[in-house]
Amino acid sequence: MQELLHNYYEAVAVILFGIGFMNLLLQSNLIKKFIGLNIMDTAVYLFLAAKGFIYGRVAPIAVAGVPATVEQFINPVPSGLVLTGIVVSVSVTAFSLALIVRLYKRYHTFDMDLIMKLAREEEKRGY
Repeated sequence: MQELLHNYYEAVAVILFGIGFMNLLLQSNLIKKFIGLNIMDTAVYLFLAAKGFIYGRVAPIAVAGVPATVEQFINPVPSGLVLTGIVVSVSVTAFSLALIVRLYKRYHTFDMDLIMKLAREEEKRGY
């Protein structure tokens, strides 16, 4: 229990990932499914940021005239990965929502099961 209190960022990230995953599995509405997917990737970013930060260390910025050792700095790679992931996530979100809007215009519903049923019927008819 003490480790859980010490690593609460990681615990919150795992809980958020579970909420997003269950939302992705249990919802049939495409918008709600996509919200679950966004919750999952936000949890991954939180986890990476939490793992990349070390208490007592600073950002790796060298100042002229001040001697510095590697042990004083945090690793900048997880922060770069999180930033890159957020940019990609925004792009994927915009593209996916555009696809969902196109599906809604064609089938007049956000229900995934109904869209699949209507698409199979169209395929059988040869549209």
